[in-house]
Amino acid sequence: MLEKPILTGDTIFLRPLGPDDAESIFASLSDEESMRLTGTQQSFTLEQVQAFYATIPDADDRIDYAIVLKDEPKTMVGEVVLNNIDFDNKSANFRIALSSQNYFGKGYGSQATQLMIKHGFEVLDLHRIELEVYDFNPRAIHVYKKVGFIQEGIRRDVLLWDGKYQSAIVMSILKSEYLKGL
Repeated sequence: MLEKPILTGDTIFLRPLGPDDAESIFASLSDEESMRLTGTQQSFTLEQVQAFYATIPDADDRIDYAIVLKDEPKTMVGEVVLNNIDFDNKSANFRIALSSQNYFGKGYGSQATQLMIKHGFEVLDLHRIELEVYDFNPRAIHVYKKVGFIQEGIRRDVLLWDGKYQSAIVMSILKSEYLKGL
């Protein structure tokens, strides 16, 4: 089982997600803008969300964290995840979602991204962290570039949203690039 310590930033901290967070996660699935930005088209029942979050504390190929406000420790503003962790190749996929538009533009996503990338390289000893971001999400693209992700390519027309095809930008950061940015 992966060690999942609490990670602390300036205004947020990251704590491991678990079964007790299912209702908060389920509630966040009603925010239309968050769903659009993550390309989430399917809907989930509370039971499905509960079943999934019951499995993640024991997962050995992912770490899922709640993004929590330091000043309001009961307020979860989103989640950040390293998943598809491949220890043989020292790589993982990164994803983040803020649970409401109310939390956009406040630096929470940037801090959570920095904390998780640091954990991935310094604790998990990963070599590569990758992600995909939709081309209609310039705010996220800006954050990813700011923390050192580099665009590798574009997966064209992978998402059909409101009758229009959207492309996904593939980005990654290598441990050597992360270390240069310190």
